[in-house]
Amino acid sequence: MTGAELIAAERQRQVDVEGYTAEHDAQHMPEELAAAGDAYLSWARSQLDGEDPVHLHGRVPEWWPWEPRHWKPDASPTRNLVKAGALIAAAIDRALRA
Repeated sequence: MTGAELIAAERQRQVDVEGYTAEHDAQHMPEELAAAGDAYLSWARSQLDGEDPVHLHGRVPEWWPWEPRHWKPDASPTRNLVKAGALIAAAIDRALRA
């Protein structure tokens, strides 16, 4: 799959499995989805830069907009990029609906 396909599949998983539908997303402040995507992007960037973000394990980024239990970074930087992309896609969709 391409990156765009992986992101689309993750966004669909978020809707189908997690229940993060358009209606659910509308309950959040406009910047929250983008902030969440940024948190995963930052984590992936650290991984790709060769840094070990494990020293942050158990710590949620201060800009993470939701409860800490929802912060689930992956050991794979690619997977974290996919999560970031799906959250950003959700933010775009929310903005387009507004």
